[in-house]
Amino acid sequence: MRPPGRRGVPRASPALLLLPLLVPLLGAPRGVGAGTGAGAPSELRVRVRLPDGQVTEESLQADSDADSISLELRKPDGTLVSFTADFKKDVKIFRALILGELEKGQSQFQALCFVTRLHHNEIIPSEAMAKLRQKNPRAVRQAEEVRGPEQMHMDIAVNFSQGALLSPHLHNVCAEAVDAIYTRQEDVRFWLEQGVDGSVFEALPKASEQLLLPRCGQVGDRGKPCVCRYGLSLAWYPCMLKYCHGRDRPAPYKCGIRSCQKNYSFDFYVPQKQLCLWDEDP
Repeated sequence: MRPPGRRGVPRASPALLLLPLLVPLLGAPRGVGAGTGAGAPSELRVRVRLPDGQVTEESLQADSDADSISLELRKPDGTLVSFTADFKKDVKIFRALILGELEKGQSQFQALCFVTRLHHNEIIPSEAMAKLRQKNPRAVRQAEEVRGPEQMHMDIAVNFSQGALLSPHLHNVCAEAVDAIYTRQEDVRFWLEQGVDGSVFEALPKASEQLLLPRCGQVGDRGKPCVCRYGLSLAWYPCMLKYCHGRDRPAPYKCGIRSCQKNYSFDFYVPQKQLCLWDEDP
């Protein structure tokens, strides 16, 4: 086993609607794909309120040709959080770029990637995301629904050099986290059944062995192995489509989105506490 560590039907919301309803009001769609052909990547920037009440800008990109969605935001402490949904491969990727504490001997930043199975009802389809536009870009968005938190034990490492076999997005998204890409045994079993090559995955210490390790917050020696915990939040994302009824339409039609917030917590093995100094924070 080779641990990764660091080896080197309501009415539509007036705020966000689907593009066909707003073309007469907005003209050409803005974003990455503006003025390009169908299926080109599109971008939407929205202001969102974080769980602690602070406001940040969030970028949402959709590529209907690649059938993927990406979301990115910067937390008040400078951490850059991104989320990528690859519908073709049933993969979602969380990445955190965490500013290092130079006075504690850390590098300028530390990167983490967590890769899990994507269920298609978690977020709206890429085609629908690409059509989203907002009337008031200055408005601050707050999630309509807070979904239950999810805690995951990441007991498998992903081999970066083979990562494209799992998702073509992994090489780009996790380029700074080459030795810190984690996933779960239960998700690995699903992907192997889908034909993903086993060379993508590397064993970490067994769960039974990890249970004997302390949490990093309980370890004094920064050179000792421990179980690290990292939490992140998707403060605002389009999780469901809304449908409207019209007098002149016999069937419901797509007319907007429902937004959600969800917190995630990841437990994973690190070969030394130095790679998990945030666990010291209260």
